[in-house]
This record gives sequence, structure tokens and C-alpha cells, in this order.
Amino acid sequence: MRCVESSDRSLLVIFGEEITLDAHRSVMRMTAALMGVRGVVNLHPGYASILIDFDPFESTHRELTEAAATLFAQAPPLAAEARTIEIPVRYGGEDGPDLGEVAALCGRSPGEIIDIHSGADYLVHFLGFSPGFPYLGGLPESIAVPRLPTPRRSVPAGSVAIGGQQTGVYPIASPGGWRIIGRTQLRLFDPGADPPVLLRMGDHVRFVPVGKGDL
Repeated sequence: MRCVESSDRSLLVIFGEEITLDAHRSVMRMTAALMGVRGVVNLHPGYASILIDFDPFESTHRELTEAAATLFAQAPPLAAEARTIEIPVRYGGEDGPDLGEVAALCGRSPGEIIDIHSGADYLVHFLGFSPGFPYLGGLPESIAVPRLPTPRRSVPAGSVAIGGQQTGVYPIASPGGWRIIGRTQLRLFDPGADPPVLLRMGDHVRFVPVGKGDL
């Protein structure tokens, strides 16, 4: 673990330079340990780091660096149990306009892309970009494809997409440059719900192919 001053009121805690399960577990442990620490205003977990926003009238970089080292050493191990959330997906057609292109880029058929994508187990490393957007690890390298050369102005809510080595689901309509291969009607973000987001860091996700009548 190392800490870097990111601004006059933020500190970046880094657990490595690669996306690994060990780094993810360290991020989860540290995120839980920092909850309620004096002066901490917000936490931004990433694949292998946490950005800590703090009130400079309440704490300093040095105090938070020392606190982070102590808290991490004392943090209990993660609970063994993790939730598995199944997300029904209607692949291809109007719901997955980029499925054919993804298949062509990978040298596979659309059906093979669906089988590979839905056959993997994904881990929610963190949420970001938009409310409830899950950054998922576990995409098979065989279906990793570049982002679109030009992002779309609007991606429909529920779109399941691939961008580089990552896959995810757009919880709300927003701009986006990932390649859309399907869509779910499951709501990942509902401001009226408690909690408003369906997924949380550490969850496992399985995509389940369904027909139009099954959603």
C-alpha cells in the first residue's frame, strides 16, 4: 500500500497497478475501514486504489496516511459470503446493435459471443461513471474488443456492453462508447428504492440470456 497526495484535499491510496483479486479485496477492506473516519468527506474506490476526499479543516494528508496504514493493518478479513445477482439479457437485434460487429472483430458467430459472455462469472470491482454503473472484472479475453471510435450521444438504460477488457450495464440513459451487445429490463438504479442501487462492490454477476417474452 502506498499513499499519494492528489490535491490539497484528497489522498490516493494505491494497492498496485493491475486489476487483480488481491487488489480488489484490499480496496474493499480499506473502504470499509475508512467509513466514519474524522475528516473524510467521500470515498472513490477503483480497481486497485481509493481516492479519499477530506475536509482540510478536519484532517491532513499526513494524518490520513497514518490512519490508513493503521486501519488497514487492523481491518478484519472480508466475509466469505458474497451475493450472486443474475441479470436477464436479451442479446442482439435492436437491444444489442453491436453484437454482429463484436462477433466479426472476434472471429466468432453472434451465438458464440452470447455463450461466452453469459458463461462467465463477473465481479463488481466498484461503481462509477453514472449512478449504479458496475465495473465488472472477469470478461473473457476472447471477446474483448475496442471501444467505439466515436461514442454514442445516448445509450439506452439497461444496455449491456463491452469496452476493452471490461463489460458493464448502463443503469440510466447516458452517452457511452462501449459496444452494446444486449439489454436488460432489470433496474440497476432506482432513486426511489432503498438502497437506490441494485449492485454493490464485491457482488458476483451472471448474465442470463432470455427471449423477448421472458423479460
